[in-house]
Amino acid sequence: MMRRSIALCMTALSLALVATAGTGADAQPGSTPAAAVEDPLFTQPYIDIDEWRDAPVRHRYVHGGFKGTETRFSFYFPDKKQYQGRFFQHITPVPDDENLAQKLTDGEENYIGFSIASGGYYVETNGGGRDQVGMPGKPNDFTIAAYRANAASARYSRVVAQQMYGGKRPYGYAFGGSGGGFRTVGSIENTTGVWDGVVPYVLGSPMAPPNMFSVRMRAMRVLNDKFPQILDAVEPGGSGDPYAGLTPQQASVLREVTAMGFPTPSWFGWKTMGIHGFAALYGGMVMADAGYFTDFWTKPGYLGHDDPKSFEGYRLQHDATIAAPISAAQAADLKLDTRITDGAANVDNAFAALQGRAAQRIVAFRLSSPPPKTYFVGGDLIVGSGAAQGKRLTINRIVGDVVILGVVDDAVVDLLKAGDKVRVDNSNFLAAETYHWHQVPPADAGYPVWDQFRGADGKPLYPQRPFLLGPLFTAATTGKPMGQPPMTGQFQGKMILVENLWDREAMPWQGDWYRQRVIAAQGAGADQNFRIWFTDHALHGDSSKQEDPTRTVSYLGVLEQALRDLSAWVEKGVTPPANTAYRIDNGQVIVPADAAARGGIQPVASVTANGGAKAVVKPGAAVTFRATVSVPPGTGRIVSAEWDFDGSGAFAGKAKLPGGSGNSLTLTTRHSFTAPGTYFPALRIASERKGDAAAPYARIQNLGRVRVVVQ
Repeated sequence: MMRRSIALCMTALSLALVATAGTGADAQPGSTPAAAVEDPLFTQPYIDIDEWRDAPVRHRYVHGGFKGTETRFSFYFPDKKQYQGRFFQHITPVPDDENLAQKLTDGEENYIGFSIASGGYYVETNGGGRDQVGMPGKPNDFTIAAYRANAASARYSRVVAQQMYGGKRPYGYAFGGSGGGFRTVGSIENTTGVWDGVVPYVLGSPMAPPNMFSVRMRAMRVLNDKFPQILDAVEPGGSGDPYAGLTPQQASVLREVTAMGFPTPSWFGWKTMGIHGFAALYGGMVMADAGYFTDFWTKPGYLGHDDPKSFEGYRLQHDATIAAPISAAQAADLKLDTRITDGAANVDNAFAALQGRAAQRIVAFRLSSPPPKTYFVGGDLIVGSGAAQGKRLTINRIVGDVVILGVVDDAVVDLLKAGDKVRVDNSNFLAAETYHWHQVPPADAGYPVWDQFRGADGKPLYPQRPFLLGPLFTAATTGKPMGQPPMTGQFQGKMILVENLWDREAMPWQGDWYRQRVIAAQGAGADQNFRIWFTDHALHGDSSKQEDPTRTVSYLGVLEQALRDLSAWVEKGVTPPANTAYRIDNGQVIVPADAAARGGIQPVASVTANGGAKAVVKPGAAVTFRATVSVPPGTGRIVSAEWDFDGSGAFAGKAKLPGGSGNSLTLTTRHSFTAPGTYFPALRIASERKGDAAAPYARIQNLGRVRVVVQ
């Protein structure tokens, strides 16, 4: 999943759709041209900033928008000598800010630098404006945020580019991840002639929200104190049996979440990953299917009714009064963590921007008494008196007697005053844990991970809700009309889909789900227009900074190379590397161990310690590490290899690479450990298409890990 838009409002789903996009024609940069347009909403483009800048690289910055709308854009043009007739456009998970790229100027996160180094200019927009997010109670035309605002800006960028450079129509390529992946797919499926190709990444399926989070939430609670032994079993040199030592209930929950596609090694983040995108989805879920949360506790067939004892010690219903509101500025002074999710601004937490930035905004409340300490990942503050009586506000976390708010309506927050009665209640969040049981899609819809919830007769084991919620959510994000599939696989242009094998938000099998839609829609022509590449040891977030660099790598290099390969495919007919070879077994995407057999574009590292996946040695004894490193044929050469022996993630041991290595090389080194303990030495490698070790972009990483026990 996804950090997808919360354009979930059911009212919005009934709005008429306008399936047109863009604006175009010739115009003078710096002026407001009279241009022929295809979308009647975007008829009056304007430019309010037009200047040359030197950072992060030399470029001409053009900022503007469209009169009568909240749509804003930023264009970043290189010098003419660097321009090769194309542009790259990032589509954010939710409507955001048109100046994000100016804040991300380091290394591979520098999209402006990457675009210019790749012969293009860079386009970004605010997606139509923050008001297009579609919060519950704020109906809007979700086609604007889904694709129309981005398409209009892309078309107008060509007007400015052709005036600046002359020549032919620039080629255009869009890319977006998580919710931006949905919007990217919707953009190319809903338009023609705007983008010549796209690279969606960490893409979910129409059944992803909220089901990919609900199944994870139950596992987080039931397996909370068992994750260390589960992880130990699946780490290199482990037993390979994560179910050993679990109770029947715990084993059942682990089997369920694994069969739904959660990558077992990715549980290493169990302490920090939280509920992620569910924080943004929850409000729309309650609005769309409020009856579920009552039925869960009161009707047969629902776990809350059938087995209430399984929630003993977890259900929290605490009555108190408001002691004082806490503003964002006060929360900062108190060092309260008010983020909806952890991490930098990327696809993992783009929706967190919905909290706003005003220092005086109320982000928390101090209560008259602290709720009892229990396992808590989210809940509601139910107002029992005062101007907001009967309203609910989502609670993100509890710190002592302070409740920190999640995605909420500021107008309701402002109504609460000291002395108002409230209840802290996590009943809905507990009920959400098995929502996916009651969302079984049709057997022929391509979702075999839900077969575990069917009986021998093929019918669902549990009562089903009146409708499937996920397709309604994703229809809003992709801009498809009610009654039409949110994603069809039918598009004009070319696409490279980038998915990650350790993605715990957009379960990896969902990439194959979309691939099957492309094959069904395009038949024999699918391979002429589509690729799917899986990245090993990569999570959901598009950040160069990793939570644990000894376990995971950034996939930004894969994304950047995909964009370059896409442009060569479109413009010159250069066939990109083949699809990653894979199979799906019980919800898990399995790839070959060998780089040549695996395909795609990621290198592979296989590491041994004293000849095995695990070495047991005495303190001070030297351990021999051997690594076989290879790249898929035709995808480049290894340009760096770094050892990390102490688990710090510093990778201070720089390996010397042999010359003329071709597609494969072998590395050996020795290291000794003085203190007893269990270590997981890691080798991080990177390849680059031309073998350029100094290249700042499109460096494709992977890891190899082993276990060393010193006793």
